[in-house]
Amino acid sequence: MIKVGVDIGNSKISCVVCDVKLNGKPKVLSFISLPTNNINKSTFTNFLLIKNELKEILLLAEKESQTEIKSINLNIPLFESSSIYYSSEIDIDNELINELHIKKGINNSDFFNESLNKEDLLNYIINYEVDENLISGSPIGNYAKKMNINFYKLSVNKNSINTYKNLFFDLKIQIANFIPTPLSSAVATLNTDDQDLGAICIDLGDSLTSLTVFENGKAIFCDSISVGSKNITNDIARGISTTKESAERLKTLYGSVLNSPSDEYEIIEVPNVSSTDNQFKQINRSTINSIIKPRVEETLELVWQKLKQHNLQNKKIKNVILTGGGSQLEGIIDYAQIIFDSNVRIGRPKSILGLDKKFSGPQFSQTVGSVLYNEELYEVSLLKKSQKNRKNTYFSRFSSWLDQYI
Repeated sequence: MIKVGVDIGNSKISCVVCDVKLNGKPKVLSFISLPTNNINKSTFTNFLLIKNELKEILLLAEKESQTEIKSINLNIPLFESSSIYYSSEIDIDNELINELHIKKGINNSDFFNESLNKEDLLNYIINYEVDENLISGSPIGNYAKKMNINFYKLSVNKNSINTYKNLFFDLKIQIANFIPTPLSSAVATLNTDDQDLGAICIDLGDSLTSLTVFENGKAIFCDSISVGSKNITNDIARGISTTKESAERLKTLYGSVLNSPSDEYEIIEVPNVSSTDNQFKQINRSTINSIIKPRVEETLELVWQKLKQHNLQNKKIKNVILTGGGSQLEGIIDYAQIIFDSNVRIGRPKSILGLDKKFSGPQFSQTVGSVLYNEELYEVSLLKKSQKNRKNTYFSRFSSWLDQYI
C-alpha cells in the first residue's frame, strides 16, 4: 500500500512517499523537500505560487518513487486552534458494561455537536472512569454503578481547512487525513514508553512552536504558539544591525542559550545591514547569546503557560522531547530542563527503511510522522465498526435513529 505524507511548513514544503508492507512497516520510496517564502505564520501569502511549488514537489516525488500520487495525509498547523474536554456520565446500576452503555454515553455527550466555524481534527475518547477508577482501555466486562466517558476535541478554523481543500482540489489530489502538525511530530519521535508513561513533545518550528501531550498511550492535548526560530533570527538581525542571512548564519554557527566565560573573547565579524561596500563590524559571541536567551525563555514559558491553562502541569509529566529545527540550538536542552523541571532530550524521526540520512534530523519530524500516523488510534472504534457493518436499509436507518435515543 502506498502512503503519502505532505507537510506545508512556514519555511519549507516536504513530501514523503512510502510503501507500507503487510507488517505495517513503511519503506521510503521518495522524500522531497524544498524551501518556500510564500507562507507566513501558516497563512499563504501567495496562493498561486504555493500551488506551483507544491505541484513541482509532487511531480518530483512521483518521478522518484515511480508512483502516481492520488491521496495524501496532510499536516495542519494549529493556528487559532481550540481544545475542549467534555464528558458523559451513564448509570450502569451494578450491571455489566457493554457496547450499548458506551453508545448511550456517546449519544448523550457533545460528540456529535458541530460548529459552523470550526473543523474537528481530533474528537475521541481519552479514558473512562468506572466507579471513580480511571481506565485508559475499554471498560467492557466490568460491573459498575456509574461510568464516565472523557473526551478530547481539537478544532481549527474551518476557513483554514477549506483553503487546503481548495489547494489540493486544484491539483486533483484527495486528502485522506488532516493531521495536527504537532501530533505528526510526536508520532515520529515518541516511543511506546513515552506515550504510555506520559510525555510532552515540543516542536520548535520556523514561525510556530507547537506541542503535544501524551498520557496512557493517548494524545490528550495539542496546541501551538506564534513564536518560532524565525523570531530569533529577526531579533539577532535587529539587535546587531545585520542582514537576515547573516543573522541566520550567526544563530546556526555560534548561537547558544547558555553563556560561557570564553564567549566574551570570541570575536566574530558580521556585515552591516546598510553597507554598500562590504563593511564589517566585530562583535563577541556573548552578544549573540544575550539576544537568543530571552527569546528562547519567552518561547518555553509560553509553552508552559499553555499547559497551565488546561491544568496539565498537575499531571507532573517528567519527560520532555524537543524536536523541529529550533531544537538544534546549543544549550536548549539544559535550559528546557530548568523551565519544565523534567528530563529533556532531542527527538529525531524514528528509523524508517530507505530514509536518507539528510532527512533524519529533527526538522523533518512532522513530515515523517505524517506517514506513521494511524488514524484508527484517533477514532471511536465502536462507532466506526457500527457504520461499517450497517447496511443502507430501512431497518438500519431506523436503528441508526434509535441509537441516538437509547
